[in-house]
Amino acid sequence: MILSESDIQKASILIVDDQESNVLLLEQLLSDTGYSNVTSTKNPQEVPALHRKHHYDLILLDLQMPVMDGFQVMECLKTNAADGYLPVLVLTAQPGHKLRALQAGARDFVSKPFDLVEVKTRIRNMLEVRLLYRRLEGYNKILEQAVAERTAELRESEARYRSLTELASDWYWEQDENMNFTKVSGPVLEMLGIRVDNFSGDAEDTQSAGWNEQERALLQASIAARQPFLDFVFSRVNADGSQQRFQVSGEPMFNRSSRFIGYRGIGIELTAK
Repeated sequence: MILSESDIQKASILIVDDQESNVLLLEQLLSDTGYSNVTSTKNPQEVPALHRKHHYDLILLDLQMPVMDGFQVMECLKTNAADGYLPVLVLTAQPGHKLRALQAGARDFVSKPFDLVEVKTRIRNMLEVRLLYRRLEGYNKILEQAVAERTAELRESEARYRSLTELASDWYWEQDENMNFTKVSGPVLEMLGIRVDNFSGDAEDTQSAGWNEQERALLQASIAARQPFLDFVFSRVNADGSQQRFQVSGEPMFNRSSRFIGYRGIGIELTAK
């Protein structure tokens, strides 16, 4: 995020001072230094509305003014600022006001009477920080938008995936990291004749009788090793002597931190095909 000289000189600056001589001095100084977007006001009550409208990159604010002093102006600016950075450089002839001004939210200060070299340096330094802050804020918004768009794309892709897998299979399933079923679509209960939370073989059930235990052991070994499996066939013999054969495909799921969070896959009953 490199700033050019043109970026700095085009920054918007507001001078706030009730003394005409100070305003003219600062306007001349800024003009001679190359700043091209400078405005001023001698009425501090106008400042909150002006900043709300123009979003100045820097406000040169005198502290001692009638009707409304610089501290009151800063309090008003805090309530209407569009961002969390208060771009105020205070102008003060009172040494005791410097710390109070910084505590009130000012970013820096310039002592009166002005040292022109000091004024130029502090103005430039503040503008560099302010413009970099704004650029970073812009990048963050772009990043947030990109993340939101990508998240929406992934959700849409996930929805399409599930829709297609459900059309191409008898059932779709998901398991968590403990191999408990979390999502199932399709007539799994009717096809398998078992409770879905026992499909992984983690629990005993009287309905699981008849399964080919060697085939089931191979399937469980793939799951335990966090390996994908494609068109894995396993079978069982029912109490009436009939045989059922099933084919499943599955893949492990991981979160963004590469932590295993479960399995998902599809299955079909080959007996009926």
